[in-house]
Amino acid sequence: MSDAKAKRRSQQWFGDTGKDGFMHRSWMKNQGLPPDSFDGRPVIGICNTWSELTPCNHHFRELAQRVKHGVLQAGGLPLEFPVSSLGETLMRPTAMLFRNLTSMDTEETIRANPLDGVVLLAGCDKTTPATLMGAASVDLPALVVSGGPMLNGRFRGQRIGSGTHVWKFSEAVKAGEMTNAQFMQAESCMSRSAGHCMSMGTASTMACMVEALGIGLPGNAAIPAVDSRRYELAQRAGRQIVELVNRDVRPSSILTREAFENAIRVCGAIGGSTNAVVHLLAVAGRVGVELTLDDWDRLGRDVPTLVNLMPSGEYLMEDFYYAGGLPVVMQRLLAAGLLHGDAPSVALTPLRDNVGDAECFDDEVIRPIDRPLVAQGGLAVLRGNLAPNGAVIKPSAASPHLMRHTGRAVVFESIEHYKERVNDPALDIDADSVMVLKNCGPKGYPGMAEVGNMGLPPKLLQQGITDIVRISDARMSGTAYGTVVLHVAPEAAIGGVLGLVRDGDLIELDVAERKLELKVPEEELERRRTEWRAPVMPTSGYARLYVEHVQQADQGADLDFLRGCRGDAVPRESH
Repeated sequence: MSDAKAKRRSQQWFGDTGKDGFMHRSWMKNQGLPPDSFDGRPVIGICNTWSELTPCNHHFRELAQRVKHGVLQAGGLPLEFPVSSLGETLMRPTAMLFRNLTSMDTEETIRANPLDGVVLLAGCDKTTPATLMGAASVDLPALVVSGGPMLNGRFRGQRIGSGTHVWKFSEAVKAGEMTNAQFMQAESCMSRSAGHCMSMGTASTMACMVEALGIGLPGNAAIPAVDSRRYELAQRAGRQIVELVNRDVRPSSILTREAFENAIRVCGAIGGSTNAVVHLLAVAGRVGVELTLDDWDRLGRDVPTLVNLMPSGEYLMEDFYYAGGLPVVMQRLLAAGLLHGDAPSVALTPLRDNVGDAECFDDEVIRPIDRPLVAQGGLAVLRGNLAPNGAVIKPSAASPHLMRHTGRAVVFESIEHYKERVNDPALDIDADSVMVLKNCGPKGYPGMAEVGNMGLPPKLLQQGITDIVRISDARMSGTAYGTVVLHVAPEAAIGGVLGLVRDGDLIELDVAERKLELKVPEEELERRRTEWRAPVMPTSGYARLYVEHVQQADQGADLDFLRGCRGDAVPRESH
């Protein structure tokens, strides 16, 4: 055995000639593995978030097989393992409640087993940050293979986007513009193949973030799930992870400060989801990169949105891939001096080489820098007495006429209170009002659910009003749109000023000035603080652990004890 093979981490298990090594090898041989499987070749874990309860990831068994082919071709031993999957469309109260739990599952499974490297199979929204957070905290060689988007939705001759048209059609039904039968018919027309949301929602955004960070292979973001090239990429990823192990290239050497700066700017250029903010803050916290909301605002402020995809634009991910995909976007940003071209990648080539040959085949889908969809498309960070630690808004998906607005608050104390009041014809609300939703943040919901894009009251929709300012400590789906202020920190449930807002209070929003102000005197706020009572929190189970340790949105909503890298060492044997 060569010195390199003998030093592999997996040989701490399989290289022992005594009782412990016997146990490790013998039980693995019940799978039909020949003796030379344990000769010191790289042992590669395939972290699979497959589940039939996660529709976006239901094709991952075949994807994993392709990764295995690649690992075997490169001389490695592939071993597939499951971790908790996170189905955004089914999990209650919200998949975000369990992102950190899946990160723990991923981290501990990788560390506890005889692995030299790992391929992370991720697709549905939270599976990407969860597995990446977990792998980053172990820091063994790793790369991400995204599952890919569904084919474009089609309904009555028009493109329809995942999520985006759920909100549009739902409001059309309330406004009397669409029948319920038509609404039901659109279900199968929207989700018509394997894959995740094909709009620029959180799943597509995070697949783009993987590529922009350099932790996925070039081209990873946009290939449709059912396209044969998705499986080709998975097989190449299997080969590449073996090379990363051979060269000992770890996530900590890829996920640098420059990588996160690139990702923030790419997020603005693609019209990416606001959820990318909390996810990248959390990933950065695992690798020790100091990333803040101020970085998001500073780096994204002047980035033009180039990608004309729903919910900000008119096209979908399938169109994006055919137009040239993310390499075109990154090439254009690089040419404009907006990216770090020397940033490393798991391809073992710098960013500038990865995108150097990119070609655009449709300038309407991927706009040139001098003809953007939105001139300043980066996510905006707002501050003021209503959000001392920050809040976010997505300008590319908001209504221009509401970007500077003052209106009176219509307050909902909880999601249940909202559902009770919103359909009431007597609700005192008009086009100038500001809808305020409380107690939907990390601790208050718990889990910071995607309820911030509150549907408008039917009485407004029937007047032809399609957007008003909405503010909450919640998140919203990346597929959603509107003038929606999210992630208000500190949240209402821990005594944030959001929890003190009352019906009729004036709220000022000024996106250009990055301002969010509650126009109530400080003396009155102090009086309200004396009357405020904290909501009841969970008292048992994982939910209790979560609310006791979850950080606020401006810090990434990770659990405080999970931040940082704990490495891969496990010195004690099991028997």
